[in-house]
Amino acid sequence: MTRTCVQGKKCDNKQTKTNHGPFETMSLRKRIEKSETVAATLAGIAGRYLSICTKTTKWHYEGMDELKTALADGPVLVLTWHSRSIMGSMHWPKNVAPLSTLYDKSPIGRVSGAVQRRAGLQPIEMSSKQSNLAASRTILKRVKEGVSIAMTGDGPLGPARELKDAPLEWARVTGMPIYCYAFATTKGRRIKSWDQMLVPKTFGKGSCIFRKFEQDVPRKLNVDARETLRHDVQTWMNEVTADADRALGLEPGP
Repeated sequence: MTRTCVQGKKCDNKQTKTNHGPFETMSLRKRIEKSETVAATLAGIAGRYLSICTKTTKWHYEGMDELKTALADGPVLVLTWHSRSIMGSMHWPKNVAPLSTLYDKSPIGRVSGAVQRRAGLQPIEMSSKQSNLAASRTILKRVKEGVSIAMTGDGPLGPARELKDAPLEWARVTGMPIYCYAFATTKGRRIKSWDQMLVPKTFGKGSCIFRKFEQDVPRKLNVDARETLRHDVQTWMNEVTADADRALGLEPGP
């Protein structure tokens, strides 16, 4: 159906449909990126949910006592796969030693950092505008103060379960013992993301593992030694993650 508009032109009576979804999503992304308040609000919601999951899940712990003993001697470097990272702030023994986590300025990164801060950790924002040297100084300062460092081995954008250079570099430079963290749950769901992140549900059974990497990391690494170390750490992290699943009688997953 048409109608006559000014100057005798015909106008289409159909109304243009607007898909608000992407615009609303983009708007939310921008608000999170620019506003600590928005990120903190979302973190409050997420943090309360994860706290409920922590309290209503029957957890089996492996390696927690060993970790606490190691922390009495100094800070450690904690590695986890991105897909199993969401419960890390809930499982870290905050009453024993402080922990700084690394996050970027992406929307999910900002919310993640706020969740960790709310849980009592000391997150460090890794800004793309900040030089590598400045970021390194911040992290090294924390380590000298006795603060452990946690990071995802494959984050923030993957590929999933492919260990990047940063964890190897920090292990080499700081000399800190390496621990892998992984959790699993009988009640959870997978987010449709690059890593298929595992998000727990309430009232399930869960397993939490902190396990030490038994090899020494040399201060000097040539190309071949670095790739051998990458393979060994990556294989070990996969084993720890699979053991968290097997502890609950589950098939190993991402």
